[in-house]
Amino acid sequence: MAAYPELGPKPRLGYTESLLDRVAERRGDAAWLEARLRAPDTAAYVIGGELVVLRKRGSDLDPAFAPDEARALAPVAETVFLGLADGAARFGIGIAPESAQALKGRADLHVIDLRSIAVQGLVGPEHLPPLAEAKAMLHWHARHRFCSNCGAATDFVDGGWKRVCPLCKVEHFPRTDPVVIMLAVRGDRGLLGRSGRFAASMWSCLAGFVEPGEAIEDAVRRETLEEAGIRCGRVKYLFSQPWPFPMSLMIGCHAEALNEDITMDANELVGARWFSRDECAAMLMRKHPEGLTTPPPIAIAHHIIRAWVESDGAPF
Repeated sequence: MAAYPELGPKPRLGYTESLLDRVAERRGDAAWLEARLRAPDTAAYVIGGELVVLRKRGSDLDPAFAPDEARALAPVAETVFLGLADGAARFGIGIAPESAQALKGRADLHVIDLRSIAVQGLVGPEHLPPLAEAKAMLHWHARHRFCSNCGAATDFVDGGWKRVCPLCKVEHFPRTDPVVIMLAVRGDRGLLGRSGRFAASMWSCLAGFVEPGEAIEDAVRRETLEEAGIRCGRVKYLFSQPWPFPMSLMIGCHAEALNEDITMDANELVGARWFSRDECAAMLMRKHPEGLTTPPPIAIAHHIIRAWVESDGAPF
C-alpha cells in the first residue's frame, strides 16, 4: 500500500519535548527557591485562568518575564516552580482571570489563550511545555485550596507541588487526568467522529477518560464501543501528549475494529463515519473535496491519523 511522502516533514507534537529539568529534589528547599526567584537569569510565565500574558518585543512575542516584572503586572495568587532550563529557574505565576483580561488594554502586552498561542505559533516551541506545566499546575491550585478530607484551608508547600492540611495533616498532590484518544481501523478505513464543539469541517479521533480500575487498552475498547458501537480487538499504543485544558494526559492509540456498523451515541457525538486512507491524507493536507479537515498539528489526533495514513496499512 502506498505511503504519502507528500505530507511533508512531520510537525512537532504540541506541549511535548520539554527542555526543563524538573529537579524535584529541590522543591522542598524554600531558601533555594527564594534565591532562584531573585536570580538574574530566572524567568516566569504569567497565567490568568485560560489566558497567558505575552510581552511585545518588536514583531515578536515573549512569554518570559523577570519575576519582579511579572509580579508588578497584577496581584499574584500563586507562584509555582517549574524547573531549570540550562540551569536557569523557570516559574509559573498565577493571577486572577479578570486581572489578565484587564491587561489586554496595555500596548506593550499581548494577552491570549494558550491554545491559540500553540495553534498560531506565537512563541517558540521550547516555551509550550513549561506553559502547559504552569497552566495545569495553577489550575489545580485554584480549585484545591481546601482539604477534601476535613474542609480546612490548605497550605502551599514544595514550590507548589503539594498542599498540606494544617488540621488533619493530609497531603494533597497535583493530579493529571488520563484520556485515551484512538483511531479505530478496519482494513483501509479509519473511524473518525465529530463533537458539537468542533469547527464545522473538522473530524477527529474518538476520545474519553480512563475510568478507575481500567487499563488503557480496556478504556480504548470501552469508549469506542460506547461512542460508536464499534468493538475493538488489538490496541497499539503510539505516543502521549500533555493537554492543559485543564490538566489531562492524552494517550494516543490505534485500535483494531472488529465490526463496521456504527451506532453513534448522540449525547457524545454529532457525527461518526469511516474514512479511507486517501480521504484522511486529503484531510491532513486540507485538500478534501468536501472541505473536511483533521485537527491541526498541535493536537495529538493529527499525529495519530497521520501515523496510520503513512503506515503500510497494517498498524498491528
